[in-house]
Amino acid sequence: MRQGIGGGMRGAMRWGMLLMCMTLLGGCSAMQPKAWQRGDLAQPEMAWDPDPVDAAIRQHTYESKEAASGSATVGGGGCGCSN
Repeated sequence: MRQGIGGGMRGAMRWGMLLMCMTLLGGCSAMQPKAWQRGDLAQPEMAWDPDPVDAAIRQHTYESKEAASGSATVGGGGCGCSN
C-alpha cells in the first residue's frame, strides 16, 4: 500500500534532511565581517600562505616527491621516462 505525498518514514527523513541542510546553509550566509574586522583580516599574518614564494617551493617539493613515488601520477616513477 502506497503512502500519500512524502512516502511515510522515508519521506519524513528526506524532509528532515532537507530542512536541516537548508538551516545549516542559510546560517552561513549572514556571516560577513564587519567594517572594523576587515582591517584585522587584511593583515599578512591572516593569509593562507603569508609567503607565496615559500608556498610555491613547498608545493614543488611535494609534487616532486609524489611524482617520484608514483602515487600522484598515472604512470612512471619520476625517472623522466614516458611509460
